[in-house]
Amino acid sequence: MALVTNGLTLAGAETQLVRLASALRHHGDEVRVLSILPTEAFAEELAALGIDVVCTRLRPKMRALSAIEDGTKMLRSWRPDALISFVYQANILGRVAGRLAGVPVIISSIRNEHFGGPVRERLMRATDRLCTITTTNSELAAERLVGRGVVDRHRLVVIPNAIDPAPFRRTEAERAAVRQRLGITPTQFVWLAAGRLEPQKDYPTLLVALARLKPPESGDRLLIAGQGDLAPALEAQALELGLGDRCRFLGLRSDVADLIAASDAVVLASRWEGLPNVVMEAMAGGRPVVATRVGGTPELVDDGVSGILVEPQDPAGLAAAMAEMAGAREHRRRAMGTRGEAIVAERHAPAAVAERWLGLLDDCAAGGRLRPRSLRPQRKSR
Repeated sequence: MALVTNGLTLAGAETQLVRLASALRHHGDEVRVLSILPTEAFAEELAALGIDVVCTRLRPKMRALSAIEDGTKMLRSWRPDALISFVYQANILGRVAGRLAGVPVIISSIRNEHFGGPVRERLMRATDRLCTITTTNSELAAERLVGRGVVDRHRLVVIPNAIDPAPFRRTEAERAAVRQRLGITPTQFVWLAAGRLEPQKDYPTLLVALARLKPPESGDRLLIAGQGDLAPALEAQALELGLGDRCRFLGLRSDVADLIAASDAVVLASRWEGLPNVVMEAMAGGRPVVATRVGGTPELVDDGVSGILVEPQDPAGLAAAMAEMAGAREHRRRAMGTRGEAIVAERHAPAAVAERWLGLLDDCAAGGRLRPRSLRPQRKSR
């Protein structure tokens, strides 16, 4: 079994790749990972499972062609029974190199409803027949990919993200200890936003929404965990909005589970998504969520029950939802968190999601018809 990634960061797609690789390894499969770029983000975690990570050797010029050439040689030497690729660059490499290497089963995985402009979508459309099947992680993302013609309806399967809730469970004493380390008082209401500082996550709208809130005497706080090209601009915006110490940029963090435990609620202001891992992680940690109604987020968050959904790029609406959450009685927020925990346990247990991947691989290897998927009929655009 070969898995292909771009190797950029341990973002949502790479997290799911590691979880799938682990599940396949525990199933008894031999697993190897091919990364387009060198990575240290998850190599150690995979090495502990006995899974090798090999990087393509890119030439300074013609990088894409050199990646395909080197990837083809690697796959020919490995001779895997199946290849699964994650995210755009890896999908193109997996389709072309996998076909040239004669890999019997090639599965592409699109992890977001938007993954670039029209050129990328045309390339995915043009290479669609090179792979056996394509997967995505949410029903709504699937509808939009089909609606734009990126993938044929009958060649797309929805398999949700998996999450193990155990690492996100914390006692009240552990929560208090993390808050103390962060300099947060017991009475302060703390928001957490986690994700790349890139346009997709729309932190500018989040900062404007925070500036609209009138904090109580204890003060609202926003912790932002992540790094990206927009960091300097966002820090400057926070200063211009007069947020001062109400907004703290924490950079890239490996302790997101602790940060979730320290928070009172998690907020996501994204313009587009697949099935956001940070929302799943918040729910696994028993925290209510305020999130934009994009991608598969409505499939995770039961509006008004496990969190609050708002429209994207609407700072007034986001601010109102944040004010409602912060002003809610603690027992209501706890009830929302409890419902979120139940949703994660019911729909996203690692064993159940792994079974769906294994079933898909069996179907593809047998060359038979794929099991029916639950992609809903397309809704007419307004």
